[in-house]
Amino acid sequence: MFQTPILTRNRVRLAYAVAITADALQFLLLPLSWAFVEQAIDVMAMVLAWRLLGFHPLLLPTFALEFLPVVDMLPTWTACVALVVSFRRKQQADQSPPREGPVIDV
Repeated sequence: MFQTPILTRNRVRLAYAVAITADALQFLLLPLSWAFVEQAIDVMAMVLAWRLLGFHPLLLPTFALEFLPVVDMLPTWTACVALVVSFRRKQQADQSPPREGPVIDV
Protein backbone atom coordinates (compact mmCIF):
# COMPACT_ATOMS: atom_id res chain seq x y z
CA MET A 1 0.00 0.00 0.00
CA PHE A 2 2.84 2.41 0.79
CA GLN A 3 5.25 1.02 -1.81
CA THR A 4 6.43 3.48 -4.39
CA PRO A 5 5.43 2.36 -7.90
CA ILE A 6 7.79 2.81 -10.81
CA LEU A 7 6.84 5.94 -12.70
CA THR A 8 5.84 5.23 -16.24
CA ARG A 9 4.80 7.71 -18.86
CA ASN A 10 1.17 6.58 -18.58
CA ARG A 11 1.12 6.91 -14.78
CA VAL A 12 2.49 10.44 -14.99
CA ARG A 13 0.03 11.44 -17.70
CA LEU A 14 -2.90 10.02 -15.76
CA ALA A 15 -1.78 11.75 -12.57
CA TYR A 16 -1.56 15.09 -14.37
CA ALA A 17 -4.96 14.47 -15.99
CA VAL A 18 -6.52 13.76 -12.59
CA ALA A 19 -4.92 16.84 -11.02
CA ILE A 20 -5.86 19.20 -13.84
CA THR A 21 -9.41 17.83 -13.96
CA ALA A 22 -9.82 18.23 -10.18
CA ASP A 23 -8.51 21.80 -10.25
CA ALA A 24 -10.65 22.72 -13.26
CA LEU A 25 -13.81 21.23 -11.75
CA GLN A 26 -13.26 23.09 -8.50
CA PHE A 27 -12.69 26.34 -10.35
CA LEU A 28 -15.81 25.85 -12.48
CA LEU A 29 -17.96 24.86 -9.49
CA LEU A 30 -16.81 27.87 -7.46
CA PRO A 31 -19.85 30.07 -8.27
CA LEU A 32 -22.18 27.26 -7.19
CA SER A 33 -20.17 26.59 -4.01
CA TRP A 34 -21.44 23.10 -3.40
CA ALA A 35 -19.56 22.22 -0.25
CA PHE A 36 -19.66 18.45 -0.35
CA VAL A 37 -19.01 18.17 -4.07
CA GLU A 38 -15.72 20.07 -3.78
CA GLN A 39 -14.59 17.89 -0.87
CA ALA A 40 -15.53 14.75 -2.79
CA ILE A 41 -13.40 15.97 -5.70
CA ASP A 42 -10.50 16.50 -3.28
CA VAL A 43 -10.85 13.02 -1.82
CA MET A 44 -10.96 11.44 -5.27
CA ALA A 45 -7.97 13.48 -6.46
CA MET A 46 -5.91 12.43 -3.44
CA VAL A 47 -6.83 8.76 -3.70
CA LEU A 48 -6.14 8.63 -7.43
CA ALA A 49 -2.85 10.51 -7.11
CA TRP A 50 -1.86 8.17 -4.29
CA ARG A 51 -2.65 5.10 -6.41
CA LEU A 52 -0.85 6.45 -9.47
CA LEU A 53 2.24 7.99 -7.86
CA GLY A 54 2.44 6.22 -4.53
CA PHE A 55 2.11 7.88 -1.15
CA HIS A 56 4.12 11.06 -0.67
CA PRO A 57 3.90 13.42 2.34
CA LEU A 58 3.10 16.36 0.02
CA LEU A 59 -0.33 14.88 -0.66
CA LEU A 60 -1.46 15.52 2.92
CA PRO A 61 -0.89 19.30 3.11
CA THR A 62 -2.35 19.71 -0.37
CA PHE A 63 -5.47 17.89 0.78
CA ALA A 64 -5.66 20.09 3.88
CA LEU A 65 -5.12 23.31 1.88
CA GLU A 66 -8.14 22.53 -0.27
CA PHE A 67 -10.42 23.15 2.71
CA LEU A 68 -9.31 26.79 3.03
CA PRO A 69 -11.74 29.17 1.29
CA VAL A 70 -9.39 31.19 -0.94
CA VAL A 71 -6.63 28.64 -1.50
CA ASP A 72 -8.98 26.11 -3.09
CA MET A 73 -9.14 28.33 -6.20
CA LEU A 74 -5.43 27.78 -6.87
CA PRO A 75 -4.24 24.76 -8.90
CA THR A 76 -2.87 23.00 -5.83
CA TRP A 77 -3.39 19.45 -7.11
CA THR A 78 -1.50 20.18 -10.32
CA ALA A 79 1.38 21.73 -8.40
CA CYS A 80 1.46 18.82 -5.96
CA VAL A 81 1.56 16.24 -8.75
CA ALA A 82 4.36 18.18 -10.48
CA LEU A 83 6.41 18.22 -7.27
CA VAL A 84 5.79 14.56 -6.47
CA VAL A 85 6.69 13.50 -10.02
CA SER A 86 9.92 15.48 -9.93
CA PHE A 87 10.86 14.03 -6.51
CA ARG A 88 10.03 10.49 -7.65
CA ARG A 89 12.05 10.84 -10.86
CA LYS A 90 15.04 12.10 -8.92
CA GLN A 91 14.65 9.26 -6.42
CA GLN A 92 14.42 6.66 -9.19
CA ALA A 93 17.44 8.10 -10.98
CA ASP A 94 19.49 7.87 -7.77
CA GLN A 95 18.42 4.26 -7.19
CA SER A 96 18.94 3.01 -10.73
CA PRO A 97 21.99 0.86 -11.28
CA PRO A 98 24.80 2.39 -13.27
CA ARG A 99 24.70 1.79 -16.99
CA GLU A 100 26.76 -1.07 -18.25
CA GLY A 101 29.31 -0.30 -20.85
CA PRO A 102 32.98 -0.04 -21.46
CA VAL A 103 35.07 1.31 -18.60
CA ILE A 104 37.63 3.88 -19.64
CA ASP A 105 40.63 4.20 -17.35
CA VAL A 106 42.95 7.08 -17.92
